[in-house]
Amino acid sequence: MVAIVLLKGVGFAQEVGGKSADGDAASIKMFEEEVIPVLVDNCLKCHSGSEPKAGLDLSRRERILEGGESGPAVDLTDVSSSILIEAINYSGFEMPPTGQMSDKDIQLLTKWVEGGMAWSTQRAEIEFEHEAGPPQVNDQNKLFWSFRPVSKPPVPEVSRAEWLNNEIDAFVLHKLEERQLQPSSPAEPRELIRRAHYDLLGLPPEKELVERFAANPSLEAYEQIIDELLDSPHYGEKWGRHWLDLVRYAETNSYERDGAKPFVWRYRDYVIQSFNEDKPYDQFVTEQLAGDELDCVTPETMIATGYYRLGRWDDEPADPELAFYDDIDDIVTTTGQTLLGLTINCARCHDHKIDPIPQQDYYSMVAFFRNVRRYGARSSESVEDASLVHVDIPADADAFKAETQEHKASLRSVNSFLAKIDEKIQEDLDDVERQEFVHDMNRLAIVSKRAGTLLTEQEVERYEKQLERRQELLDKTPISLAKALVVKEDVSRLQPTHVLIRGSPQALGEVVEPGFPQILSPPNAVVPERMAADAKTSGRRKELAKWICSPSNPMTARVMVNRLWQYHFGRGIVRSSSDFGFQGTPPTHPMLLDWLAARFVEQDWSIKRMHKLMMMSATYQQSSRGNPAGLKSDPNNDLFWRFDMRRLTAEELRDSILWVSGQLNKDKMFGPSIYTDIPDAVKAGQSRPGSGWGKSSPEDENRRSIYIHAKRSLADPLLEAFDMADMDLSCPVRFVTTQPTQALGMLNSEFVGTQASLLCKFLEAHAADSLAAQVQLALERVTQRPAQAMEIERALALIESLQQEHGFTENQAKRYFC
Repeated sequence: MVAIVLLKGVGFAQEVGGKSADGDAASIKMFEEEVIPVLVDNCLKCHSGSEPKAGLDLSRRERILEGGESGPAVDLTDVSSSILIEAINYSGFEMPPTGQMSDKDIQLLTKWVEGGMAWSTQRAEIEFEHEAGPPQVNDQNKLFWSFRPVSKPPVPEVSRAEWLNNEIDAFVLHKLEERQLQPSSPAEPRELIRRAHYDLLGLPPEKELVERFAANPSLEAYEQIIDELLDSPHYGEKWGRHWLDLVRYAETNSYERDGAKPFVWRYRDYVIQSFNEDKPYDQFVTEQLAGDELDCVTPETMIATGYYRLGRWDDEPADPELAFYDDIDDIVTTTGQTLLGLTINCARCHDHKIDPIPQQDYYSMVAFFRNVRRYGARSSESVEDASLVHVDIPADADAFKAETQEHKASLRSVNSFLAKIDEKIQEDLDDVERQEFVHDMNRLAIVSKRAGTLLTEQEVERYEKQLERRQELLDKTPISLAKALVVKEDVSRLQPTHVLIRGSPQALGEVVEPGFPQILSPPNAVVPERMAADAKTSGRRKELAKWICSPSNPMTARVMVNRLWQYHFGRGIVRSSSDFGFQGTPPTHPMLLDWLAARFVEQDWSIKRMHKLMMMSATYQQSSRGNPAGLKSDPNNDLFWRFDMRRLTAEELRDSILWVSGQLNKDKMFGPSIYTDIPDAVKAGQSRPGSGWGKSSPEDENRRSIYIHAKRSLADPLLEAFDMADMDLSCPVRFVTTQPTQALGMLNSEFVGTQASLLCKFLEAHAADSLAAQVQLALERVTQRPAQAMEIERALALIESLQQEHGFTENQAKRYFC
C-alpha cells in the first residue's frame, strides 16, 4: 500500500491499492461540516488518542485505512464489506455500543466512504479532547480528607465559652466566630421537647410530659427526659426505620409479579431490637454481613443475615448469569454506600470515573459475596422450596407441630379445589393464557371468563375465595413461628471471581481474590484457603466484616456518625451522606466529624451515647428562628447558626394522626406485617389488582407504620404521597416534596375522614363539658402547646358557619374541623 498525503491546497491525492481518491470542494465541505461531527459524537471517544480501543484510530485517514486488530476499517475497493460500514449497520460488530446511529448518519458515513473518504489536506487529524483518565490509587489521592485515617483533633478554644454545653458546641461556635455570626437563642421548652420526642420516638409527646418540662426547663430535667426516651421500646421503631431506608428494606421481589419474600419481617424486628438494646454498631454490622460465620452463631445472628435477601429478585431473567451478577452488584452497592460511603458499584464495567477505585477493586469486593447462593423460589406454592434458605428458631414443639399439621391440611384442601378447576379449563386456554397460568398470573381473570360456560357462577365465586384463602395461608403460615429468611453459601465448589470486561459475564478477565479498596490503605484480606468437609461457609464475609468494623478503617465510623447527625439536624456534616468520594460534598465541619468518629469508637460504638451527646449540645437546642445576619451570610445554614426546621416524615405523619385520634396501637410490636386499607382505585395500578395485599383487623391496621407490609409495587397512599423511602435502592436522604396529592389526601382520603370521626368521639369522651373545651383539647393535642384564644375563636366560628350556612349538624361540622 502506498500513501501520499499533500499538505497544501484544498483537496488531496492519495493512492490505496492503486486507486486514486481525489477530493473536490463539495466532498471536503461535507467532510468538514457533516462527517467530522458524526465521528466526534459517536466514534472518537474510544477510537482516537494514544491508545485507541482495538488499535483502531478513526481520527486520521491513513490510520482508518491501516485499521486495527481486526484489519483495515475501510476497503475502498469493496466498500460494502468494510468493517466500518458493517459496524455502523450492526452487522457483525455493533458500533457505537451505546446504541445504533440514526439512519441519516449511517447514510452519511456510507456516502463519504463510497466517495473515497475525502479528507482536507489542512487537517492531519480530527482533534478530539479526551476526558482525563480515571483517578489513580496513589499517595496524593490517599490524602483526600475521607481516605485519611481518623485522628481525634483538639477541641478549639472560643470566646463565648458560657454558651457551650459540650465539645460539639466548641467546634460549631469556632466556625461561627470566624464568620462573626452568633448562634440562635434556645428553643422554647415546648418546642424542644416536641423536637426531641419526634427525633427519638417518631411520635408526639403527651401533654403531661410537655407541661412537666415547661414548668422546669433545666438542663438536668431535659437530660432525664432524653434518658427516658432512649429507654423507650418505641425508640427502636423510629431509628430502625432509618436503617431500613439505607438497606432498601422491602418484603417483596419487585418486577411484574412482585411476589412476597417469606419471613423477611424477622429482619425488620431484628433491627428494631438491636437499636433498643444499643447493640454496638460494629457488632450490628458484623452480624448482618457474617452472622452465620461467627464463633458463636445464634438465631439472632442468622436472622441478621436477612440483609442479603432484601434486594429485588427477577424470578424469570432473560439472562440468568447476568441476573446473578446483578444481585451481587446490589449487595456490593448497598454495602459500599451504606457502610463505607463509597460508590464502589460505579467500577463494575470500567475503572471508576470519579474516585480512585479500579475495576479490579470492585471485583475484589464481589469475591467476598461470589459464593452466596442466589435467593429465589420461582413459585410461591411452597416456602420449603430448595432455593429458599431458612434457619430454625426455638419454638414450642408441641404447639408448632399441631399448628403445622392444621396449616398443611388447610393448604392441601385449598390447592385440591383450585387444581380441579384449573384442570377443568386447561384445554380451553389459548397459548397466552396457558403461559400466564404457568407463572401464576391473572388466574382469576382467566377463570372468570369461563363463568356460564365451562364453570358455574358459584364455582368462579368459590375459586376467588379459595385463591384469597391460599394467599392468606401462605402469608400466615405457622412455619413463620420457627423459620427465618437468611443467607447461605454454596461451598461445595467455590467459584473463582473474574474481572468481567465491560461488566459482561461472557467476557471473563483476570481472576481476583477477595480484597478491600486500595485507596483506603487496607491490610491484605486473609481468607481461609481450606475448609472442613462439612463447612457451610467460606469465612470470607467474616473477614470483610472484620475490616469494615476495624477502627483503622477511615470510613465506617465517619459515615455512621454523619448519618446520626443528619437525622438529628436535618442534614449531614457531609450532605452527600452515602458518597464521601471526590464527587460528594465536602464536610462543612471536618474537624467535628473526625472528633465525633473517634469518640464513637472510644465509646464502644454506642449509638445511644452518640444520640445523647448530640442532643445535649447547645447546637441541637437552638431555636429554628432566623436572624438577618445569619440569613444574609449563611442562608443555607452551613454553619449551624440555627436549628433547621423539618417536616414530619410519612410514617410520623400517619402515626401522629392515629395518636391524635386516640387509635394508635403502639403496644403491639413485632411479628408479621400488617395491611392497611388501600382503595381499589389504587390497587388497579397493579398488573394483578390487589394481588399480595391482605386484610388486617382494625386493631392491627392501627399499628405503627413501620409494621405495614413493604410491597414494592403497592404502597400505602398516604405514605407514598409524603415521600416514603424508595424501596428499590439504598435511600440515604428522602425527598421532601410539596404536591397536590398531599393536600387532597389530607382533605379527602377515607383514612383521614375516618380518623377525624374518631377524633370527634375522643373529644366528646375527654372534654364533654362544652364545645369550646373540645376545640381546645383538639388544638392542644395536635400542636402539643396551649391553644390561643384566637385559635379557639376561629375554630368555633368555623363550626358555627358550617351549621348556619351549609346546614350541617354540630357533629358534622365538628368532624370537618377535626
